[in-house]
Amino acid sequence: MKFFHTFFLIIISSIGFSQQHVVEPFLPNIVKQFPNVRDVTISPNGDEIMLTAQSVNGNLSAIIHLKKESNSWGNPQIASFSGKYFDLEPCFSPDGLKLYFVSTRSLTSDSNKPKDFDIWYVERQSLNANWSEPKNMGSPINTEHGEFYPSIALNGNFYFTRDDTNIKRKDDIYFSKYNNGQYAEPKALSASINSEGYEYNAFIAPDESYLIFGSYNRTDSYGSGDLYISYKTKTLWSKAENMGDIINSSKMDYCPFVDTKTNTLYFTSKRDNTKILLDDPLNIEELIAELNRYNNGSSRLYRISFEKL
Repeated sequence: MKFFHTFFLIIISSIGFSQQHVVEPFLPNIVKQFPNVRDVTISPNGDEIMLTAQSVNGNLSAIIHLKKESNSWGNPQIASFSGKYFDLEPCFSPDGLKLYFVSTRSLTSDSNKPKDFDIWYVERQSLNANWSEPKNMGSPINTEHGEFYPSIALNGNFYFTRDDTNIKRKDDIYFSKYNNGQYAEPKALSASINSEGYEYNAFIAPDESYLIFGSYNRTDSYGSGDLYISYKTKTLWSKAENMGDIINSSKMDYCPFVDTKTNTLYFTSKRDNTKILLDDPLNIEELIAELNRYNNGSSRLYRISFEKL
């Protein structure tokens, strides 16, 4: 726990953050095949990736599966359970035998009429087996409101986002305790994390020592949605801190995922470094290259390593 706490304290401090640790594109040749890629999860054994690919306007959304072949990533494929409905935000269970995700699919297979956002899951008998048909998590996780971005700790405790219009707030992050194979009634996390605004996309550390999440347009924001971190003590969560301008940009930064085996933080960003102040006119090749640069304002995947901190 102390190691992770030290790492993130260094990240959120502009003084002492090593210049060799920079944000870099993740899977650029694969990600650039899609108009937008908005989230990513990596299997516990490191051999599989699930990510969400979306249309330009975000009205078409499917989960993409990548599998490692001879130490390199194979061609992207639509996950066996996706491609027909609006699916997003996959999350592997700690043993890799379940995959949670969000969908607007109907509760019955004989209807294509979308419902509100619910958390679903698929499961498999072994890491090489096929995924089952999707199953809705049901109550008490899912309600008549929207549920999003599942994240699960090693002990099974479940964290997610809920948009509960009954309490006249924006999105909040909820927690459901796992006990004897059952999930308890979810509770919104404290005001150290949740506010009157939007809190979303929470990644829980495997040991629940910290929570990284997105929040929109706070007073200490760098311009839009930023990533924040809160630490768990014996009795409460610490006041969330902005993770700083190495990670956060003036655009939307969201959907965090930490691979603790490789000590890498992955996240999504709409950062835009398009060159618009030009000394000389662009030729057509230069214009196309600039329009198609990785950090052009589209949702892209990024990562930053902290293994040498």
